[in-house]
Amino acid sequence: MDKIKPLPTKKVIKALEKIGFKQIRQKGSHLFMRHPDGRTTLITVHPGEDIGKGLIRKIISDAKLTRDEWFELIGSML
Repeated sequence: MDKIKPLPTKKVIKALEKIGFKQIRQKGSHLFMRHPDGRTTLITVHPGEDIGKGLIRKIISDAKLTRDEWFELIGSML
């Protein structure tokens, strides 16, 4: 099984947008994203820093994705 790795913020945002999430608002370093079906997640945006494994796990959970779906989504963007 693949390991969840830290990823650049832009890549995580693009992956979520690819499955229908939209950027709703940003306050400071917090970007709030929502899916048309009501799912929401919060991403911290720090230029030059990757999103850590823990937050990526939280985003996967918020987006109601399986690990496999996440890896497929990220893999399709390489």
